[in-house]
Amino acid sequence: MSLEKILSISGKPGLYQLKTQTRTGILAESLIDGKKVTVSARQNVSLLSEIAIYTLTEEVPLRDIFKKIAEKENGGETISHKSSKDELEEYFFEVLPEYDEDRVYPSDIKKVVQWYNLLVKNGITNFSESAEDASEEE
Repeated sequence: MSLEKILSISGKPGLYQLKTQTRTGILAESLIDGKKVTVSARQNVSLLSEIAIYTLTEEVPLRDIFKKIAEKENGGETISHKSSKDELEEYFFEVLPEYDEDRVYPSDIKKVVQWYNLLVKNGITNFSESAEDASEEE
């Protein structure tokens, strides 16, 4: 599975897998505990495939950052998102040295690390460009 079906829902912890669309919104399953939730169309939902991180020159898609972390960690989990602010910033600088420190906050870095670990725990390690690329790789 690629990042095309993975969601971040504001106000809810963790990540969710898009299951189906309903008349009033979507049905999603938590990657943390497997519980299904309905999300209304009024809630703020972001696809991980659409999120990017600011660098000094451009915006880098989240999938590219996940690829860099996976290369650094040989596909395994990385440091805990509960590490200190300095440890998280130091780690993120190793992964993406050109990130914009003025626009990327420690809370953003914490989320990226937490999301990466959650995806790896759930066996979602295909960070390719789109669903077509994912089916070609399999």
